[in-house]
Amino acid sequence: MAYRITQYETTPNPNALKCWLDKPISTRPRSFLNAEMASEDAIADALFSKAGATCVLMNVDWITINKSAGVNWKSMKTKVEKILGEVEH
Repeated sequence: MAYRITQYETTPNPNALKCWLDKPISTRPRSFLNAEMASEDAIADALFSKAGATCVLMNVDWITINKSAGVNWKSMKTKVEKILGEVEH
């Protein structure tokens, strides 16, 4: 069950981006403040290990992803879209 990002929304934090999804990803708020916390969740783990996320928040049909200051959003978005598009449940 792959996910598709339908809209990006900026946040007051320039290193955080809210991604609206085409279907629910979670039934409740879930926070992953580091890669260790994400190790039990396949999607969050991939966002940390493959996309370089520094924090991931999920709630129903959106996720917010944080990145390091030196990373540009264009490359980060490409990686996130690929990860979400390949999710298997």
